[in-house]
Amino acid sequence: MSEEVKRENFTGKIGFVLAAAGSAVGLGNLWRFPYLAEQYGGGIFLLVYIILVVTFGFTLMLTEVTMGRRTGKSCIDAFKNLSKKHAFIGWLAALVPIIIVPYYCVIGGWVMKYFAEFAVGSGSVAAESGFFGSFISCSLPGIFDSPVIWFLLFAALCVIVVMFGVEKGIEKISKILMPVLLVLMIIIAGYALTMPGSMQGLEYYLMPDFSKFSMATVLGAMGQLFYSMSLAMGIMITYGSYMKKSVNIEKSVRQISLVDTGVAILAGLMIVPSVVAFGGEISSGPGLMFVTLPMVFESMPGGHIVGALFFFLVIIAAMTSAISLAETVVSMIRDRLKWSRMVASIIVMVMIAGLGMLSCLGFGPLDFINIAGNTFLDMFDLISNSVLMPIVAILTCLFIGFVVGPKFISDEIKTSGEFGFERPYNILVKYICPILLILILITGLMSMFGMYSI
Repeated sequence: MSEEVKRENFTGKIGFVLAAAGSAVGLGNLWRFPYLAEQYGGGIFLLVYIILVVTFGFTLMLTEVTMGRRTGKSCIDAFKNLSKKHAFIGWLAALVPIIIVPYYCVIGGWVMKYFAEFAVGSGSVAAESGFFGSFISCSLPGIFDSPVIWFLLFAALCVIVVMFGVEKGIEKISKILMPVLLVLMIIIAGYALTMPGSMQGLEYYLMPDFSKFSMATVLGAMGQLFYSMSLAMGIMITYGSYMKKSVNIEKSVRQISLVDTGVAILAGLMIVPSVVAFGGEISSGPGLMFVTLPMVFESMPGGHIVGALFFFLVIIAAMTSAISLAETVVSMIRDRLKWSRMVASIIVMVMIAGLGMLSCLGFGPLDFINIAGNTFLDMFDLISNSVLMPIVAILTCLFIGFVVGPKFISDEIKTSGEFGFERPYNILVKYICPILLILILITGLMSMFGMYSI
């Protein structure tokens, strides 16, 4: 069952950038970013977010990708190879995708259900008040009304892509899906801006109002960026380990940041003007995606077509992110146990099915189990996003800044090109990023205990 693991590679820069951007572009861009932009002042939130992307986010992603390429290992072995004493950071990072990918596939299944409803012309049914609650609580009749079926279908498609490997699976599907995603987003955003009343929403979204700037705006933008760019999940270390030595790291990471930010901005252009034009309220999380937007689509001319296209692009975004999460776990299993990709992928599918079923049934048959007032899905989300990810990112910055030294990163980047960001990088990774990350961790913990809300 075991075999000597040969490190796979992306064929080149385009394959790496599209796959990594596909990982970064996910549900957070599409249902969290528009909500936060609306909540924290529209244009001023957008400006703060962009500034943080080119400094804070760029520094963290550059660190993880470079660690992966230099060590040629997934997150556990990457830290272990550099310092056995600090291998625990890799193990903490490994927990993040293990926790996230099962419930992420559950949400991906919900998206597939809504796409199917709009695609067959039943969007008006999906837009009805109470439909979403009935669906996730397993109250609807019929086998294809079960969230379990859609969850397992989404998870199976994700794992099948991973089984095909880096070049023939992840890279190939990313080269197809990412351009399709961007084209669909541009089409829907363009259509949304033709709606009467949409210009009011557009002005609010794009024009900074500096009177609305606050520390809460900065913390909200940092939190969104942190989750949006697939940081502290082991993903970028894993993808970096598949990166060829000839590919320029600094330019590639800048391009990934550009694509991810562009998609987040486009998501706002699709959603904020549309919801404002039709008098809806921009809510966070599932409420926006599965309650508010179906109602908005149904009130639009040709809304059933727009709705089908929208949920199809959300499937693409969710799938590329879920693939990267699953691949990270598969890579760790292969590095640690030397098992074949097929065996590791099957194990990951079993893990997703087992843990994901808790989240899937937590709104229905298992809703009597409540953890501090949270469902299984909410608890998994809080543990991974509000606790583990900030801790992993803080420890990673301190590890690079004060244990192995920033020169470790600089030397690897310079093997494939110049490192123009070197001086600000050294300051950011050692001092500024850890401080900002500690603030994110504190606000996340406060949010868990109901003391703060982002």
